[in-house]
Amino acid sequence: MAVAAGTGGPERARTSPQAVKFLFGGLAGMGATVFVQPLDLVKNRMQLSGEGAKTREYRTSFHAVGSILRHEGIRGIYTGLSAGLLRQATYTTTRLGIYTVLLERLTRDDGTPPPFLLKAALGMVAGAAGAFVGTPAEVALIRMTADGRLPPDQRRGYTNVFNALVRITREEGVFTLWRGCVPTMARAVVVNAAQLASYSQSKQFLLDSGYFRDDILCHFCASMISGLVTTAASMPVDIAKTRIQNMRMIDGKPEYRNGLDVLAKVVRYEGFFSLWKGFTPYYARLGPHTVLTFIFLEQMNKFYHRLFLSP
Repeated sequence: MAVAAGTGGPERARTSPQAVKFLFGGLAGMGATVFVQPLDLVKNRMQLSGEGAKTREYRTSFHAVGSILRHEGIRGIYTGLSAGLLRQATYTTTRLGIYTVLLERLTRDDGTPPPFLLKAALGMVAGAAGAFVGTPAEVALIRMTADGRLPPDQRRGYTNVFNALVRITREEGVFTLWRGCVPTMARAVVVNAAQLASYSQSKQFLLDSGYFRDDILCHFCASMISGLVTTAASMPVDIAKTRIQNMRMIDGKPEYRNGLDVLAKVVRYEGFFSLWKGFTPYYARLGPHTVLTFIFLEQMNKFYHRLFLSP
């Protein structure tokens, strides 16, 4: 993530206002979501595949894509886009804004960034705060992307994210908007510790190697490394979050008690490696989303600095 380089003198270089950092974080995430929403849909469907049964609806990512296109059409592949955009507008704006501000404050006047473990801690704080703010949009996204796999008489039929939020509040109570908040925040802590810290560290390593400059190629390579690390680390928590946010009440009782109950049932009925079910679409979504988010963010920061902060 870009931070203003130190001047080497007693004063630090001028930086963007805090509001601009938050705005750019949200816009970067929203721009990336437009491109990767179909992959998010496939990831969610695969994580729900086999729920409550020993058979899987989708054998592979390609089978899932083909099934969605066959039964729901081209538009079906973008189901839940409005919720995905709102999630980025809330979650990503908060997490990247907070992370950028904290990282900048802890960067020395000579431009030396904080150590890796501190970057990871900053990522955890930023991720948890962003997850809490973004949970309502996350709940709407999970339900909207899951709807097409259900029989017509069981579908919720939300028309857009705002319709989903209003109906959830009216039909199930306002606190349902924060259902799965704990595993969502836990996932965010893992994701952001891995993603933000590994991105900063990978970028720093590539620049120090002497083979890269601070350009789009460097941002791309650092993002792909970051995406791989993040995918492997966060998938078990993500599947717990997805299933809790999509669950229904059965005879007045929830399908799952908590995230640990989800993980235990997945391992018992679907096998240990089902905790990484949907790895391919998850990385195929997270990798490009990470790449696009940071590329958009870096370019917006550079444009702003060139336009408004250059002497």
